[in-house]
Amino acid sequence: MRFDKVIPVDLLKKYISHFIISEHSDEKVYKVFPSTGLVIGFQYRGKLRSGPMGIETSLATAGISGIADHFKLFSNSADTGTILVYFTEVGLAHFTSCPANELFNLQVSLSDIFDKQKVRDTEEKLAIASTDRQRIKAVEQFLLAEFKEVEKDKLIMEAVRLIHQAKGVIQIKELNKRLMISQSPFEKRFRKLVGTTPKKFASIVRFNTVMEQIKSPKSLMDICFENNFFDQAHLSKDFKTYTGESPEKFRDFQ
Repeated sequence: MRFDKVIPVDLLKKYISHFIISEHSDEKVYKVFPSTGLVIGFQYRGKLRSGPMGIETSLATAGISGIADHFKLFSNSADTGTILVYFTEVGLAHFTSCPANELFNLQVSLSDIFDKQKVRDTEEKLAIASTDRQRIKAVEQFLLAEFKEVEKDKLIMEAVRLIHQAKGVIQIKELNKRLMISQSPFEKRFRKLVGTTPKKFASIVRFNTVMEQIKSPKSLMDICFENNFFDQAHLSKDFKTYTGESPEKFRDFQ
């Protein structure tokens, strides 16, 4: 198994958080937990499927996944290779006019969002590439060709920053007051750019904070208190929604 992180070229850094080169030699079933940005995947070897065993759906060799509010099951064939593109929270708008919220909880073919021929050309380049550098370059060329200069929504960018700063523990009404905007237009702009509601986004940020703390020696009671859960039962319920497991069971397998 290989899972290597690559930082994009300077022109893409504000919009693409990082790339991942993922390779698996054996067939495997695994979970993917919710994150705060959309992800593109290019399969240059092997096949991926999504869904529970027995009712899996084959995925396109080039696809995009929206923000999700629960864990998802994936399985790969033997000898699989994938380039994953992790967008920043507001990065997608610089590459397509497709509203991010239209991809919420979905995995769709990249050709449904981008020019089919450009996607096909990139897949062909990846098929003949023999090194990681060549593969990353092919994906970067695709992204740079699709890049668009659009006006930045500084208010939503500030909202994302404040939610991260609070580690997801923030009241949306308080956020509205600080940004001096009413709830309805704020939520509409946020969903379109980020891909989900501010409340759900904050919940995902809090979940990812908890995930990091679960790996630490902190007690579940301390984690519960630090992340503003009413009690440990509420922490467990929220955690199980996102992972399918209790915090105790998840910690046992770390």
